[in-house]
Amino acid sequence: QVRLVESGGGLVQAGGSLRLSCAASGSIFSFNTMGWYRQAPGKQRELVATITSTRSTNYGDSVKGRFTISRDNAENTVNLQMNSLKAEDTAVYYCCIWWISPDQTYWGQGTQVTVSS
Repeated sequence: QVRLVESGGGLVQAGGSLRLSCAASGSIFSFNTMGWYRQAPGKQRELVATITSTRSTNYGDSVKGRFTISRDNAENTVNLQMNSLKAEDTAVYYCCIWWISPDQTYWGQGTQVTVSS
């Protein structure tokens, strides 16, 4: 059983910053990928950023240069530093983890990020 708990969402003005955190617990394989996806109302879930246990990163095009993902392997935590936030960043942000394949991904419950313009 794997559990993911997110924190750090909230309301911020455009141009501001937020930091999301996620802690994973349970039976977790050491070599894994953790990440963040988001889903805005009426839209499909989209990639925000992922990071492997060797710290290789991948970012969605819309957040490159503004968001930074990091992780602590010892604590099984992943963070997302979001700067220069825009109204279009408003969404529910989901933490995730996988290690066999992305088809076997575990998800958190989501945290709301609202950016006011």
